[in-house]
Amino acid sequence: MIPLEDNAADIIGKAQRGLGISDSELGNKAGISAQTIRKLRDGDFDEAALLSVAPVLDLDGRALSEIAKGEWRPEKIESLDGLAQFTTDYNGMAVNAYLVWDPATRVAAAFDTGADSREMVRFAKHHKLDVQLILLTHAHPDHVADLPGLREETGADVFTPAREPVPGAEPIDEGKKFRLGGLQIDTRLTWGHSHGGMTYVITGLARPIATVGDSLFAGSMGGGNVSYRDALQNNLEKILTLPDETIICPGHGPMTTVGEEKQHNPFFAGRV
Repeated sequence: MIPLEDNAADIIGKAQRGLGISDSELGNKAGISAQTIRKLRDGDFDEAALLSVAPVLDLDGRALSEIAKGEWRPEKIESLDGLAQFTTDYNGMAVNAYLVWDPATRVAAAFDTGADSREMVRFAKHHKLDVQLILLTHAHPDHVADLPGLREETGADVFTPAREPVPGAEPIDEGKKFRLGGLQIDTRLTWGHSHGGMTYVITGLARPIATVGDSLFAGSMGGGNVSYRDALQNNLEKILTLPDETIICPGHGPMTTVGEEKQHNPFFAGRV
């Protein structure tokens, strides 16, 4: 099983950086010492301290405590005909890429490349899939590392968010739609972690799918490198408004669902 991308210390750090709150300010508002804050961020689990800082950081204390205690991880996604996940190592970091296909026509789309697309290519050949599209969620190096190889192997057309140009890829804006056999792929701009982060919503399989890149993780989210506020808002409005059964395919960590994240993600539990 792929482990959660972030632990409680990571989540606290992302929220604190995103809100621009210093250790001393956070300690004052939470009624604990700055040293205790630093210990929390170092992974020293103190439930009382954790529950004190959570509301100051606009995090759900119950959900954060669940993750700190190791009491939650998303239920394993049952095999879905038309979806496959590929996890590769990029400089010691596990990164995900995905294939989605129409079971009737066998036409497929790749979402990102990961560090090495060879396993994805072998899978596509073994299952007689015709990869016609490569759709990039964003242009961070770990997600596009093997784009030349995947493009050469498949001959697929490549598309990238217009805000994050990639050589040889056609730029697209929010609202662009793709047809893939009997499937429809819609695009939603979920920027904040990166300038142009794009979520692709796929319908036509037994369950809807959202490939979200680093916008959202199981139990966490990508750091608000560009805009923490917009990253939060886009996740709330454009991903977590999808049906609860929607499978979320993140760039790191295990797959999850909209319903699980609405209940167990400390950034969003109690807000949707």
